[in-house]
Amino acid sequence: MKTASRAMRQIDLREYEPSAPIELSVADRGLLKECLPSLKIEPAQGKDGTYQITPSSVVGAIEIGDLSVLIQPKIGIPKLLSLACYATGAYESYERKPFDFEEETETPPDALAIALAAAARIAFSRGLLHGYQTEEEALQTVRGRIRFEDQMRNRFGITLPVEVRYDEFTDDILENQLIKAAVMRLGRMRLRSLRARRGLGWIAAMLENISHVEFPPQQVPQVSFTRLNEYYRAVVVLSRLILKHRAFESHRGTIRASGFLMDMNIVFQDFVTVALREELGISERVFCSDNQLKGQRLIYLDEKRNVKIEPDLTWWDGGGCVFVGDAKYKVADQSVPNSDLYQLLAYVSALDLPGGMLIYAKGESEPVTHQVRHSRKQLEIAALDLSGSLDEILNRVKDIADRVRAMCQTARRDRAIN
Repeated sequence: MKTASRAMRQIDLREYEPSAPIELSVADRGLLKECLPSLKIEPAQGKDGTYQITPSSVVGAIEIGDLSVLIQPKIGIPKLLSLACYATGAYESYERKPFDFEEETETPPDALAIALAAAARIAFSRGLLHGYQTEEEALQTVRGRIRFEDQMRNRFGITLPVEVRYDEFTDDILENQLIKAAVMRLGRMRLRSLRARRGLGWIAAMLENISHVEFPPQQVPQVSFTRLNEYYRAVVVLSRLILKHRAFESHRGTIRASGFLMDMNIVFQDFVTVALREELGISERVFCSDNQLKGQRLIYLDEKRNVKIEPDLTWWDGGGCVFVGDAKYKVADQSVPNSDLYQLLAYVSALDLPGGMLIYAKGESEPVTHQVRHSRKQLEIAALDLSGSLDEILNRVKDIADRVRAMCQTARRDRAIN
């Protein structure tokens, strides 16, 4: 006789807020801690076997066995995804049109699936994008160019088949492969919205003949946009966003875990980096994030170069650094931890700068400057309010950009004097 499958147990959480008491078995707690180590699970008072769960900055949806866990972001799903899309390059400076992320959508994966389907319908209305793909094959007839070295090495003087290289005009190109990979990633999750499931099904049918390529989160390729593929920008950017953030999938014995998770720390840092860079009007090479630093420049705290440091934000001018900062996503109204100030002071000292900046995601707070004792170094605190529309947030970024410019001017002046 076939055993009925257990119904999914829904656990709804909110970023940084403790839950009501929830019944959890030992196995449930073990799975939650393994798949979501950022969760804080503590015994609830008053009833044995119940626990209070407090999430940290990781939000999203994940299914573990028969548990379906949703962690809502404090700023709301539409705001979260709009900031993440902006950081991924979805909005051009001359045309900022937010995606239609709906308030009533229950989970980030559902919202992304609905937005992806909407963007795909607009892009695909002009037909699937085609491009030239270089192919290398052994054919019975000559096509394109003969690869003479391969022909001699592989065929030992035999005339046919011929090793050739040619360009084929095809729809099996990177842009379509990214979209299909995003659809497959979201499709592995249990989406709550029928509209989301139908939208993904429609895209999958349109891309049936496109190769399925797995793109690891840290190796999602960039796409260069021109007048030929500009109409694909929205759907490609959404696809890259889906592929870049953490899609969780694993097996523990017979238990399967899958989900889509976003770390608000990373979302906030990426948004601040891109928004400041655009407002300052400087390039990615000049205004670097910590990830870009790893491939370009190394910074050490000590003279022997044993202690490497990686600031979130640096501005390089003439081979030297003229600004350093860190972007910190914190709970609203939380005081600045001393450890953050110590970290910034280490950056400022290692780079020999007159000051640095900490940028927090907080409410309406006045800027603060800490003058370090027995030193001319200043540690500035800035607060970026994430309430309101995307354009309102970007307007607040302008004020922070003005302070960054002023700090750069001070650093350049000090360098000229010394």
